[in-house]
Amino acid sequence: MPKGLVIYYSKSGNTKAMASVIAVSMEESGLPTKCKSVSDVKVNDLVDADATVVGSPTYYGRAAAPIAQLFDESVSKHGKLDGKIGAAFSSSANIAGGNETTICEINNMLLIHGMIVRGDPQGDHYGPVSIGKPDDRVQKQCRRRGKRVAELTLKIFE
Repeated sequence: MPKGLVIYYSKSGNTKAMASVIAVSMEESGLPTKCKSVSDVKVNDLVDADATVVGSPTYYGRAAAPIAQLFDESVSKHGKLDGKIGAAFSSSANIAGGNETTICEINNMLLIHGMIVRGDPQGDHYGPVSIGKPDDRVQKQCRRRGKRVAELTLKIFE
């Protein structure tokens, strides 16, 4: 059975809240999924998952250092994530605070590993974005992203 993993770093709790909604949506869509703080993730967890969704608050238009550190360490598993599913999400304090650059940075790391990055033709194309606490719109985007990632993962790996 395929497995999902949602990884997040969260200082204020906003990114954690988004991660939880995405993980629940993946579970409800039939993909067993763990939701973990990046501090509880080992590089081998990336290899064990068939779908990995990564979220970070935006700091200076980039992912938080613990997310970057995980991917720095993941070089030891280069090639082992090829063909797996990936997606990203972000939160920030301000509109135009760098959310899309943060998501693109995460997506680039996933792509370099050879992962299939799940975009969306509707709503938040690159990945769900929250300005401050996730509101109803953000939660809807997170549920949609989780469902779409789960559906693709199940289609490919079942």
